Amino acid sequence: SPSPSPSSSRTPAGKASGGAGDRATGPGTVDRTGLPVSVDVRPYSWEDPCSQRYLVDRDPGEMPPPPAEQVARGWISALGAVSADSQLVQLSVQGAGDETVVLHALRVRVVGSSAPPAWNAYSMGVGCGGGITPKVFGVSLDAAQPRIAPQNGQRDFPYKVSERDPEVFKVIARAGARDVRWYMELEWSSGNRHGTLRIDDNGEPFHTSGMAGRPQYDYPLGGSKWIPAPKENG
Repeated sequence: SPSPSPSSSRTPAGKASGGAGDRATGPGTVDRTGLPVSVDVRPYSWEDPCSQRYLVDRDPGEMPPPPAEQVARGWISALGAVSADSQLVQLSVQGAGDETVVLHALRVRVVGSSAPPAWNAYSMGVGCGGGITPKVFGVSLDAAQPRIAPQNGQRDFPYKVSERDPEVFKVIARAGARDVRWYMELEWSSGNRHGTLRIDDNGEPFHTSGMAGRPQYDYPLGGSKWIPAPKENG
């Protein structure tokens, strides 16, 4: 079998702000307290506010203003919002002891796929400048068999982590034509031990939907209400 690649020396450009993230959920009845690897999951990270939209089953006049990223979870839960077009999930993976843990693969499992809901799409910000393109992994949830693939020159798995040398992975899942519920599986090994860790949204699947053809709304800086988003040229 191929030898694992050395651990990347890169440092994450930034950490998601706010409280502690959800813990990864192990499959079945696995006792995760004894595992040599831990994963901190942040399912509502944003590339930038302008790129993040949510589908909500409410008219603009019934909508509260957009939240700050660090309190987005409460806003999303209260409104029953669904990540629209794409969802960035940030994973912070760290060894739990002295031994090195090899991360062999990260996979997507689709729980359900249906037509997108006929809801309105709301942007989390306007007037944003161009941001730095992060090194991320991407996956198309519209594919028959979605596969996580490196983007922007990022190398693929395997990786190594330890307690002193963690890794941060950003996975951007895109949905254009489907409404998809999904989770990830992280395959790991450490010495003679090996396993697969389920990664989800605090026990529930992630939920990402396409928004093609849906009315889109912006909340201008300094404004007091949602307004129709400008039509894109072409």
